[in-house]
Amino acid sequence: MDPLSHARSGLGSLATLSDIVSRSISAENPTGAPGAGGKATEGTGARAARDLGQGWKVSPCLHLKPGDAVDLASIDGPGIIRHIWITTDARAWRSLILRAWWERDEHPAIEVPLGDFFANGWCEYAPVNSLPVSVNSMGGMNCYWDMPFREHARIAIEYRPGDDKEHHIPFFFQIDYHLVDLPENIAYFHAIWQRNNPLPYGEDHTLLPQISGKGHYAGTYIAWGANNNGWWGEGEIKFFIDDDREWPTICGTGTEDYFGGAWCFWDKGEEYKPYSTPYLGFHQVLLEGHPMRSQTRFGMYRWHIPDPVYFQTGLRVTIQAIGWRSGARYLPLQDDIASTVFLYHERTSVERPDLPDTDALEVI
Repeated sequence: MDPLSHARSGLGSLATLSDIVSRSISAENPTGAPGAGGKATEGTGARAARDLGQGWKVSPCLHLKPGDAVDLASIDGPGIIRHIWITTDARAWRSLILRAWWERDEHPAIEVPLGDFFANGWCEYAPVNSLPVSVNSMGGMNCYWDMPFREHARIAIEYRPGDDKEHHIPFFFQIDYHLVDLPENIAYFHAIWQRNNPLPYGEDHTLLPQISGKGHYAGTYIAWGANNNGWWGEGEIKFFIDDDREWPTICGTGTEDYFGGAWCFWDKGEEYKPYSTPYLGFHQVLLEGHPMRSQTRFGMYRWHIPDPVYFQTGLRVTIQAIGWRSGARYLPLQDDIASTVFLYHERTSVERPDLPDTDALEVI
């Protein structure tokens, strides 16, 4: 029997008994140890609880100041992280960096600005109603990506705002996990963030730089800022699988097509029509006047849960930014494109670019 059969998501497994051990880490139980929750006598809620004492929400959250780098979880395995919930000041969603390491690897498998990890890259709340990511009023960010580990998992947050004088922020979190034996063919979860602002003229945006090894591509989120008037989404996504070099095996037909929409995402009344579904979303539209004016900003996701892109020896993924110019000709765009890709891989770390400096992260 698959040792994870009882830990699978879905209603089908709920009526089955299991020996899986449930644990949870938060500011109220920072180690996840059994019987250790709510025991704090000092914390961010201590003043409010001064008349009530221990057990009365004494440590509900962290307070982060500029420059803080804090471990949220250190977990001995084997196990699998099943759910992460976080909420904090939306203005800090791009300047908070979420990282995770598997099996004590020195290189992170996840290194992504917090908001982008939850498909909210513009530091403005947008609801997401999808299977692996749910963002609810008013900024409750949830993810259900399975994150297995054999020996150890570490999750951390870094606060690196552009202005050292920026105020301290509250940081609420809960990390729910199962302690369970894992099958031999388990893969590790990765998330990689990249940005072009602006995209150089005539170049593609690289969603995933060339990586080697075996795995499968699980999802894409893009925070896309239009720097030209007119339609911006004619570009094709391309998956260069295994031995592909110049030409890809999988080639899309347009940006809105890849994200499950059609015809520029808008109706004849010249209004964008946002949507958020279990696997596909065009969920955020930040307008500056007319929908086809420069500086409009968008959020889009596609989760390859029913249709992973499998690779045996390597993968590279790009997307074009194409609009229209006079004479019904394509126009290579120079937009602000910040992407987060999600994948599973046989290794605990893969080839990835370094995260850029604070200025390059900033929403401006």
